[in-house]
Amino acid sequence: MLYPKPNVPFRSSWLCGRFCVNCSQISSPSLAHNNGVRVNWEEEGLWSNSPRPKQQQRERRAQSREEPQQHQRRSPHSWASRLASLASSDCAAPPVLPAANPGLFSPCFPLCPLGSWLPTLRGSKMMKFRFRRQGTDPQREKIKQELFAFNKTVEHGFPHQPSALAFDPKLQLMAIGTKSGAIKIYGAPGVEFTGLHKDTTAVTQIHFLPGQVSQMIDNCGHKVNMLCLLQEVGGVKKEGVISLQEVDNYSLPGRPGIESCSATRVTVLLLLKSCELLCIGTEGGGVYFLELPHLLPKESQMLLQDQVTQSLPDNYRCGKSLGPVESLQEHPQQTGKILIGYSRGLVVLWDLSTRHADQLFLGKQQLESLIWERSGNLFVSSHNDGGYSVWAVTSGNACNHQPVSSTIPYGPFPCKAINKILWRTTQTGSPVMLYSGGMPRASYGDRHCLTIQQDKEHVTLDFTSRVIDFFTVHSIEQEKEFDDPSALVVLLEEELVVIDLQTPGWPSLPTPYLAPLHSSAITCSCHISSVPSKLWERLINAGKAQQGRQQMHRVRSPNWPICGGKNLAPPPKQQELLLTGHEDGTVHFWDASGVALTPVYKLSTANVFHTDCDPSDDPQDPSDDPDMQQQEEEWPPFRKVGCFDPYSDDPRLGIQKISLCKYSNKLVVAGTAGQVIVLGLSDEPSDHLVDVSVVDLLQDREGFTWKGHDKLEPRLKPAPFPPGFQPLVLVQCLPPASVTAVALHAEWNLISFGTSHGFGLFDYHRRNAVLARCTLHPNDSLAMEGPLSRVKSLKKSLRQSFRRIRKSRVSGKKRTISTPTSKVQEANAALAEQEEVAPVQRRIEPRSADDSLSGVVRCLCFADTFLRDGTHHGPTLWAGTNSGSVYTYALEVPGVGSGRVCERGGTNESNLCVEAVLGKEIQLMHRAPVVSICVLDGRGKPLPDPYEASQDLAITPDMTSAHSVLIASEEQLKVFSLPKVSAKTKFKLTAHEGCRVRKVALVVFSSTAQEDYNEHTLVCLTNLGDMHLFNIPGLRPQVRYDCIRKEDISGIASCVFTKNGQGFYLISPSEYERFSLSAKVLTEPLCLNTHTHFLVFSLFSPCVFSIFITPFSSSSLAEPLKTLPSTSSPGRKQWLLWRPVSLSPGTQLITTFLAARMF
Repeated sequence: MLYPKPNVPFRSSWLCGRFCVNCSQISSPSLAHNNGVRVNWEEEGLWSNSPRPKQQQRERRAQSREEPQQHQRRSPHSWASRLASLASSDCAAPPVLPAANPGLFSPCFPLCPLGSWLPTLRGSKMMKFRFRRQGTDPQREKIKQELFAFNKTVEHGFPHQPSALAFDPKLQLMAIGTKSGAIKIYGAPGVEFTGLHKDTTAVTQIHFLPGQVSQMIDNCGHKVNMLCLLQEVGGVKKEGVISLQEVDNYSLPGRPGIESCSATRVTVLLLLKSCELLCIGTEGGGVYFLELPHLLPKESQMLLQDQVTQSLPDNYRCGKSLGPVESLQEHPQQTGKILIGYSRGLVVLWDLSTRHADQLFLGKQQLESLIWERSGNLFVSSHNDGGYSVWAVTSGNACNHQPVSSTIPYGPFPCKAINKILWRTTQTGSPVMLYSGGMPRASYGDRHCLTIQQDKEHVTLDFTSRVIDFFTVHSIEQEKEFDDPSALVVLLEEELVVIDLQTPGWPSLPTPYLAPLHSSAITCSCHISSVPSKLWERLINAGKAQQGRQQMHRVRSPNWPICGGKNLAPPPKQQELLLTGHEDGTVHFWDASGVALTPVYKLSTANVFHTDCDPSDDPQDPSDDPDMQQQEEEWPPFRKVGCFDPYSDDPRLGIQKISLCKYSNKLVVAGTAGQVIVLGLSDEPSDHLVDVSVVDLLQDREGFTWKGHDKLEPRLKPAPFPPGFQPLVLVQCLPPASVTAVALHAEWNLISFGTSHGFGLFDYHRRNAVLARCTLHPNDSLAMEGPLSRVKSLKKSLRQSFRRIRKSRVSGKKRTISTPTSKVQEANAALAEQEEVAPVQRRIEPRSADDSLSGVVRCLCFADTFLRDGTHHGPTLWAGTNSGSVYTYALEVPGVGSGRVCERGGTNESNLCVEAVLGKEIQLMHRAPVVSICVLDGRGKPLPDPYEASQDLAITPDMTSAHSVLIASEEQLKVFSLPKVSAKTKFKLTAHEGCRVRKVALVVFSSTAQEDYNEHTLVCLTNLGDMHLFNIPGLRPQVRYDCIRKEDISGIASCVFTKNGQGFYLISPSEYERFSLSAKVLTEPLCLNTHTHFLVFSLFSPCVFSIFITPFSSSSLAEPLKTLPSTSSPGRKQWLLWRPVSLSPGTQLITTFLAARMF
């Protein structure tokens, strides 16, 4: 008998996790303690040293059954408490387990360290028991830190629900505010950063400080926040690091005797050019002034509505209020003079130095906006009747009753309000007028329009979403006489549109970022890493060909007007593609190599079928089509602009699955109506007829009738296809249910597809169906209704619910609660309460085989592995269903493997067809849906993609050792050996963690410390939004991260992983959040502004939020920053938010906040 080392105190950490029985090697029945107490285990009834024959054991078992009460004489906790007291003291040797019930137990092993008794424990019977987990390996923990790290890096796409827009012409930066309180700043492609308010209140206005370093003002609530954007953290300058810091706050005082907060509710902000004064217009008609940067009120400058009313003529007062302040505009030439526009129509030219109204403009229509002409001699006001007026500013006339001109462009019938208007002068003499709204109410009141007018040129831009705001990029130098606008930037509710104002016809410019991912609703996505350079060039050329007609009519290709900052990120080492499938039958190819998600190419599948959809890819310029030129002669002269189209003429066109082979340039897209299209890449346009094959998955099974939508009718005549991916063959599944899984093996010229009825195998090279397997259960009536059918039997639903309740009750009655009947069990229970035990596995009820949609095919997989025997490998097909069934087929592909072709050597391969033979069927115990299937080679690594091994693009798989297959269901991960399909290892995720698997991917993680070290890891996303990482094939948990909110069901469903440890998921219908699980591979913004500091003021809606930028090096700003707490960002995208002081009812707060972010 081997005892632990002497003088080693016995602690609970000695315990190896198991009690061992059936051994009698203890030589002494007593133990000596170092405290002088000697315990005789034999006298206590806890020890027995004599072997017991089998006959004697049987007799004692019978005696124990006859007299069970004899074993309860001793107190239930007598020996357990004694054992616990011994464990608390130091002993030379560990105690042993008793033979308290001699009919059931024989002499036992002592409790011992795991390493000392492991060889002996292998041959003994053991009782499972849970103890404190062993300590972690420091070396392994270090490797984990070098491999894994979770970071949310960048947001791709268009901001969700934008509400404000601003532009700094000197810094050439653009800011967009959203209804959720986010502020996103964009410059040159790759230059972007985000600030986030803690309060989810809408940002309604943003203003950059003119002539300073990127500063803005936004309007979101009852407070103004002052932000400071820095590129220095802790005094140390870091490249690409941007932080947003809170500086100060101020609350507007309410008027005496007025309890309501509406009087001081902020409606508009104006920052003077000197950047020393902030003007605040309120709903009560008052104008307040704050001194910057300390936000100190200047009560001497405060202008109340009563002071203005006293200067009005008696006939204009009429006892009516002037209304809220709608607009504040500073004089372009004379500092200290501002235009104040009131809702009633009154406009006041106010002199801040003399505190006197220089001139009053007595408008009669409700005011919407004001804008100065560059010289300052004129200004324009827009009104709610759909008209605008031009007013002259003269020094001799104190009251101006009539404007110089007044126009209703789309009158004389009632029109909607002109919300905003801009006046830009040009060298040609005729100014450019730009205004939003003003459409006739009866005819076009539902249109979202923006009008551009210059002399006789008149264009009404017709958008598909609401106009939020717009600005022009023009000259701001004081020495220049004209504005000469070069571009118009329009922020819409669903996209950003840029118009080139220097090119005849005013065409639109393609956006390098902020492209609307949701131009049609996203239905699926797919990521392709390490795109070959040849395929990349061909896709770029195909994308340029789609825009070639627009570029032919342009005199020049203007640069992107928003080009501030500098992108410090190194060029990508490899090209990456993100493919998104959409509801209108299109597939968009996006350049996902860097921070900016840039559109590359768009594929449309609508022209394969007879539908009402327009197969054209992009809206055409009016100069391209004579018919469009004729339409422009109509009034108003509408022109469709933008690519956002939320409507689909036929929902059956929706793309459900995408698979791309980057080496053979073959693409497979599958849709909602059971259509599977195989496409090939071509550099030339083509007119050809697409081959059609029909695969019946029901195989004439009786008793099933399809009640869903009809299939799409293919074109029977040749159709034109532009350069890019062109259809080769169309496979139509019957019934035309939505395709739920698809797999492509271009090296074997095979595709596999699955629906809710079964799966099929098709040889697209020989144009013949190889296999059709029906997976329907007799009770799968719901599968016959289709995804577009709303018909469901309420009676059947209630019946199924009651069945589940009844089953759960029956299973609950069958479970008996076991009580300790022996001293050993009591001791085990007592020790279990004292130890920190691992969580008990949850009981998982098997799912019923007759559940609806049990035949849905969830995943498909091709693999070259061992299925028939352990010596011959060949092509195989694996299919997993919603009921936990896995079907495996051995494939005989001509020219591949050791199948029939090799046996017939010399046979013409063109006369041979692919054959599929059922190999094995696997049924998981709990019938949980199969999420993923992956075959591992002899080294436990996943098999390479098609063409990678044959063309030496990847390490050749190990085909000498036994393979295994990893099957991931919603409840557990399990590895089976091949070809016997016997279980090797598993991890019950649902039983341990209480969650279900939603997405699974095999990812290669590279080490940050060693260039040549990497590990293949299984990444699992659950329904709770957390990421679990396991090594393969051992399935040992590595790390766990919280990634997505469990309430974000669409985000979890849309998640897609890359092969290098990154991922994407939708945080809104128009935005992808990019994250990284790898410590080495990161795609994040690294940018630098030409100036080093930013200062930002913010105001929360329904007040105006503004962001201002002033030099941080100025002495006035350095003083308040000294009082700020020192902050540092411990990791990427770490937000530090300080809440402003609590607000009392009726108080309007102007505050500043701090939010730090490290890129």
